[in-house]
Amino acid sequence: MIPTVEWKDGIVRMLDQTKLPHETVYIDCKDYRMVAQGIKDMWVRGAPAIGISAAMGLVLGALQISANTFDEFWPKFEEICSAMAATRPTAKNLFWAIERIKKTAQDNKDGDVDSLRNELMQESQRMLEEDVATNKLIGQYGAKFVADGDNIITHCNAGSIATAGYGTAEGVMRFAVEKGKKIHVYVDETRPMLQGARLTAWELMQDNIPCTLITDNMAGYLMFRDMVDIAIVGADRITRNGDAVNKIGTYGLAVLCKEHGIPFYVAAPFSTIDFSVATGAMVPIEERDPREITHVLGKVQIAPHGVKVENPAFDVTPARYINAIITERGAFHPKDIHKLADEKTDPERLRVK
Repeated sequence: MIPTVEWKDGIVRMLDQTKLPHETVYIDCKDYRMVAQGIKDMWVRGAPAIGISAAMGLVLGALQISANTFDEFWPKFEEICSAMAATRPTAKNLFWAIERIKKTAQDNKDGDVDSLRNELMQESQRMLEEDVATNKLIGQYGAKFVADGDNIITHCNAGSIATAGYGTAEGVMRFAVEKGKKIHVYVDETRPMLQGARLTAWELMQDNIPCTLITDNMAGYLMFRDMVDIAIVGADRITRNGDAVNKIGTYGLAVLCKEHGIPFYVAAPFSTIDFSVATGAMVPIEERDPREITHVLGKVQIAPHGVKVENPAFDVTPARYINAIITERGAFHPKDIHKLADEKTDPERLRVK
């Protein structure tokens, strides 16, 4: 597994995933604006990886703030946090990471500013290490749902490069293989950015996990022919009722699974669950550049000039289509997700009281 994002000699080094699978290129980000651009332009993508990248970007910003006291530091730091939060509106881990870094700053406001910056740096590294450990636990819990010989279908990319390492949905596959199970994976190409074709297929091949690339509209035909046993996908946000927001096309795959009696699993870290949002219908869905639809990877035009385009980056899979949500804390039925909320901070429980 190659690193997705890392802190190296005072810079944030990001794997430019737009160049994969043809080139392995790293971009050295020397200020927070460049990290924000990398998140927005999808050099880095996948909710956990976005969160870790944002945390490191905030550290870069903190290091470049001119301030002698916390009162001077904080307003400038809040502006940087706001700029980072504006990069992509859907992924919960982005906002989780920003709030965690802000809390670390507040917890260390009584010391000198240099010590505070160092604490922010240490916290971002803890977040990276925790993410890898979290993904391995997700893999351990999720692998129990995978039988020897299973044909798995997946959508988009939830592998090691969508995280700090190991992966969520692909972490489940990786752990199953490590335990000696033989599996085969059908990889949806995942239009329009082709994360399945470019990234998931590449990662699985790197790990010597047998896989077959299909177009998104082939999934139903494979299920009709009894060629698929289970589906495993990641998530960018999970709401308190168990709805899962993931890459556009996930909902359609889940509906097909329901029709064909195929179990559908969502693998994501606990930090992806947003207990403040009641249902998936309330999650802001990012609308991206129409050129992603009218051109193949922004290069070859395949649609007529001036055609109207809708390009939502994500869709919502209702909880009723999901068999289990797999986290580092275990696997849960979607209807039980709300029970995991912290009683002290859960807005629904506070409202009832």
